[in-house]
Amino acid sequence: MDDDQFDSALIGSAMAQAETLGWRHVTVAAAAREAGLALDLARTRFPHQASVLVRLGVLADQAALVDDGSTGTVRERLFDMLMRRFDVLQQYRGGVQTVMRALPFDPALVVMLAFETRTSMAWMAQASGLDTGGLAGSLRITGLVGVWLQTLRAWERDDSPDLSGTMAALDRALDRAASLGRFLGGRLSPPPEITPEVPVDAVDPDGLGLEGLGPDEPFAPGPVISPG
Repeated sequence: MDDDQFDSALIGSAMAQAETLGWRHVTVAAAAREAGLALDLARTRFPHQASVLVRLGVLADQAALVDDGSTGTVRERLFDMLMRRFDVLQQYRGGVQTVMRALPFDPALVVMLAFETRTSMAWMAQASGLDTGGLAGSLRITGLVGVWLQTLRAWERDDSPDLSGTMAALDRALDRAASLGRFLGGRLSPPPEITPEVPVDAVDPDGLGLEGLGPDEPFAPGPVISPG
């Protein structure tokens, strides 16, 4: 069993415990025993209860960031990546829903997950081609965090087999983010084929500040965030 298989097995066991017993009763040791996993390795890879959620977020990011060779607008890439994250959460749906219900009673967990969510959305933004530099870039990431949280609430209620409700909610959230973009300022770096002689309005005719979320904006790869 490699590390990824070990992590998936422990996360699955912990999420099953959460669904049955409630999140506050989940322990890494009990999840490891239930899954028949070595306790010493569990201690190394999951030092505390919240590590389960951190690692689940990383697995969701890895699935979202897989390069499948597809092309499209920045908005389309964001849509696809965020839905791939939901596909991972769907595997642990009952446990994740339990964690979400526990959040109002665990402020420390809320703070930790807020930090992890922002890190994830920074990866999504840069992988999609959005410029995340400076204040305008920070606001773009904040906007994408809002898109994720709005859609997450819809996912929690979505019992359709194909997550059609979640997809519709994500589509609406991205549209709202695009409309708010005109107030955030900043622009994507122009793609290589655009020369200085091309008027800016020809690239962004609607003047959206968060251009990458507009339906007609071409994809422009952004820098990769360094690990850590």
